[in-house]
Amino acid sequence: MITTPTVPQSPVVDAPPAPRRRAWWRVLYVQVLIAIVIGALLGHYSPALATQMKPFGDAFIKLIKMVLPLVVFCTVVSGIVGMGSLKKVGRVGGKALLYFEVVSTLALAIGMLVGNWLQPGAAMHVDPHTLDAKAIAGYVGQAKQQSVPDFLLNIVPNTLVDAFAKGDILQVVLVSLLTGFALSACGERARALTGIVDAVTNAVFAMVNTLMRFAPMGAFGAMAFTVGKYGVASLGPLLGLIGTFYLTSALFVVLVLGAVGMVCGFNIFKFLLFLKEEILLVLGTSSSDTALPTLMRKLESLGCSRSLVGLVVPTGYTFNTDGTSIYMTMAALFVAQATGVDLTISQQLAIFGVAMLTSKGASGVQGASFIALVGTLSVVPGIPVAGMALILGIDRFMSEARALVNMIGNAVATVAMARWEGELSREQLAELRRRP
Repeated sequence: MITTPTVPQSPVVDAPPAPRRRAWWRVLYVQVLIAIVIGALLGHYSPALATQMKPFGDAFIKLIKMVLPLVVFCTVVSGIVGMGSLKKVGRVGGKALLYFEVVSTLALAIGMLVGNWLQPGAAMHVDPHTLDAKAIAGYVGQAKQQSVPDFLLNIVPNTLVDAFAKGDILQVVLVSLLTGFALSACGERARALTGIVDAVTNAVFAMVNTLMRFAPMGAFGAMAFTVGKYGVASLGPLLGLIGTFYLTSALFVVLVLGAVGMVCGFNIFKFLLFLKEEILLVLGTSSSDTALPTLMRKLESLGCSRSLVGLVVPTGYTFNTDGTSIYMTMAALFVAQATGVDLTISQQLAIFGVAMLTSKGASGVQGASFIALVGTLSVVPGIPVAGMALILGIDRFMSEARALVNMIGNAVATVAMARWEGELSREQLAELRRRP
């Protein structure tokens, strides 16, 4: 009897279960978007109640600012040590600072060109004597303190602890750079301290992940207060300036940052979709600081090294303020046009030159952009400072676009640095189109 040999059957191995897709209502950016819509509706239909929601927005921003100095310190120190050599740190830092200066100067120029072209304040014909100068008296006092020597001296904290106690990001960056350079120079002798910094970094970002659960509540409170207190109808003739600023900001992102993306090998629109959570968070809170921790983690997930992200992003938040730069020159021209002051070319160049410093000099100060603008206008005595009262009421609406452009500009800058350092390939950036 002939028997047919049996072929051994391969054991059946169950395929690993596909990862469960989170319910749409549990996705952070969806929650933030819903919160923004609810806040805006509450502000429109019940302004009195909406203005009482302000503590929710303020509390969330304070929570993020509470951990921000530690986030910046840990990431900058880890970034410098992780690069291995101070020569590479100098190369990357030099490239980044050069990029920041070129792009932010271009933003200043675009704001001035559009302001001269569209002249959003020319039709207002405001008498400066009818304006309430008391409303901006506090800002004027702070702006007068921001001279060049004061700005340079303010970078240095009184003590190492003082920088963290005040939450001055520029001072924290300085302390972080010095600490990173010191640990890098010590090498193996500082390995224990480097390990502690890495452990603290993980703990801080775990804390950030917990705080981000409150992001929808913060976005709701901030948006409800803004719409409830000011209302769209109260904007009146100032809508021209707001519209011009938002349009210019959008064109800057699409054309200038889009050109940088094209050179580096990614599409700016797909990159914006990649940053959708951070964009909605900034839009809801009117602060780019709230998106800093998650932005850094997301850029690392894209393929940028932790060391490069830790060095470029925090530095860019101080020196690469593209949205603030556009605002500075455009708002300065608006005040002059609205009050009937005809600026000469030399006066506009003076405003341009001072804005290159003041757009960075008030970093970390509450109402930084408004204070910097007051300081910039002081170089032209003919412009009535009281004219700033025109912008004070709408500054909250314009701060959203400023913060968005600042955040997006730093994200693009980091990817550009990573691309030019050979950390990212075009193939990796092409993955953007396949990301959810």
